[in-house]
Amino acid sequence: MSSSKQDDGHTSLEPSVRGLIWTRPDCDTVAVGNFARQTGLDETLSTLLLSRGVNADEVEGFLNPTLKEFFPDPSSFSDMDKAAGIIAQSIVDGRSVAVFADYDVDGATSAAQLIRYFRHFNRDLFLYVPDRVREGYGPSPEAFAELKSRGIDLVITVDCGAAATAALKHAENIDLSVIVLDHHLMGSDLPNCAALVNPNRLDCVSGQGHLAAAGVVYVLLVALNRVFRSSYGKQSSELPDLLKLLDLCALGTLCDMAPLKGVNRAFVLQGLKIVARDESSGMLALSQVSGRSAPRRVTDLTFGIGPQLNAGGRIGDPWLATKLLSTDSLEEALPVAEELHILNEARKAVERDILEAARLQLLNELEKEPDRKILIAYGEGWHPGIIGIVAGRLKDEFHRPVLVIGWGDEFGPLAKGSARSVPGINIGDAIAAAAKEEILVSGGGHAMAGGLSMQKDKLAALSEFLEHSALESGAALSAAREVTYDVDILGSALNMNLVDLIERAGPYGAGAPKPLIRIRSARIEMSRAIGTGHKKIILNDGSGKVDAVAWRVVDRPMGDLLQTGQLLDVLGYVERNSWQGRDAVQFEIFDARLSK
Repeated sequence: MSSSKQDDGHTSLEPSVRGLIWTRPDCDTVAVGNFARQTGLDETLSTLLLSRGVNADEVEGFLNPTLKEFFPDPSSFSDMDKAAGIIAQSIVDGRSVAVFADYDVDGATSAAQLIRYFRHFNRDLFLYVPDRVREGYGPSPEAFAELKSRGIDLVITVDCGAAATAALKHAENIDLSVIVLDHHLMGSDLPNCAALVNPNRLDCVSGQGHLAAAGVVYVLLVALNRVFRSSYGKQSSELPDLLKLLDLCALGTLCDMAPLKGVNRAFVLQGLKIVARDESSGMLALSQVSGRSAPRRVTDLTFGIGPQLNAGGRIGDPWLATKLLSTDSLEEALPVAEELHILNEARKAVERDILEAARLQLLNELEKEPDRKILIAYGEGWHPGIIGIVAGRLKDEFHRPVLVIGWGDEFGPLAKGSARSVPGINIGDAIAAAAKEEILVSGGGHAMAGGLSMQKDKLAALSEFLEHSALESGAALSAAREVTYDVDILGSALNMNLVDLIERAGPYGAGAPKPLIRIRSARIEMSRAIGTGHKKIILNDGSGKVDAVAWRVVDRPMGDLLQTGQLLDVLGYVERNSWQGRDAVQFEIFDARLSK
């Protein structure tokens, strides 16, 4: 079921309006029928599960993942028991403890879990979040020195620290104990610290390398409860109810795009049940100030809550997200949420300006050199907290690696850049190679993303080096422009029963994409602009009308194509549109092309 082939000839094999070639999965109808009989599921759901590699004996665990089935043994993580023992003793002894958190949602949800855990024992956990522009990512010797001067005895880093060799060495020199809770890839050289818990350290046998930091912290809290029961004689009723923290764990897992497999699926599915209780003052406050309904679905967290939480770390106060998520009081949460909402609106305006300028650069570059494999946009005064978002947007539009570089007062003496890539082109390795050649001052990353610092007069040399490094990547770029849809659906079949069926196979996210559906030969009966750059559309394929929406398409080729009267084939996602207590079906258009 995993293989695919090009379209069946009903429509042209020419690229779509987004420059994509559509492919469809090879559907073994016999296998689907057998799967349906074995599992008792209907054929549509059976097709979706088979295409995602789910075996018949795995269906129950996939559709209804439980923590009991998938939760790992905390002791299987290197240093987990050691870290739990140190932290528990610190709580009992009343030592001064700080949490050092990354400034994104994964860092904020990780820190908030710890703060709430300590609060159960009437212990305050001091919070430190580095400023993205002034301090950069992760711990620094200066930050640890600051914490030591405040009388902190123990620092717990979350979502960072595994690569902070210099900072950890300084902590050792000033007699500051540090526990690292991280999930990022690391080499064989382990820094010296009180404990380092990371499922991606090479000697960890937990098999949980897909966890986000929020998941690692949640496992630690389970280990802590175990220590308090076994070593301090605490009863379960005296310990924190960790189920109440699953909303934070789910939020961090989703927003960090951790693969939704194994225990991550259980974290998200069970976490959404906690979200639905409306007990999170921070999430409720963000929903209220932004005019949204209380969060219920994955998209409410990833597109509603997450970007607002990230706004503080990108263009404002990086401490705001953790402060919001760790409070139990709606009265305290509302002013923090207001500040984050205002920052997010400002972030969106800044992003639009940079995106338009960068996009124009790339269009001009492609007009001169249509076959360029790696695209670079740059500008003075572009905000350092926004260039990564812009690189991702442009990568999605142009289907090739994009690097966005800025310089100016907020960057310091060097220009800095963020890159986003497509499968098959390891942009992190390419950037690291450029740094090794001294084209860059520093740089690296992983296959799909990277960052760098450089002198801006080396831009031409960087462009030439990266293009040369990608000369053999033609096949990868072609593959990046192929998209496989799951199934053809008639407009009349887009009903709430289908929505329920698709939702049953969720949650969807990284490693578990939403089903992509094709509607063929659909006439646009109505098309109008809504909001900021979006379109509301009514489609009719002859079997029935479909309410549809297309995001961020106005003044783009997609928006130009989506005009009243056009006969199109469209790809998109079936969504539940909830408004004022009523549910309706909405089709989100992902791509389109003229129907032949």
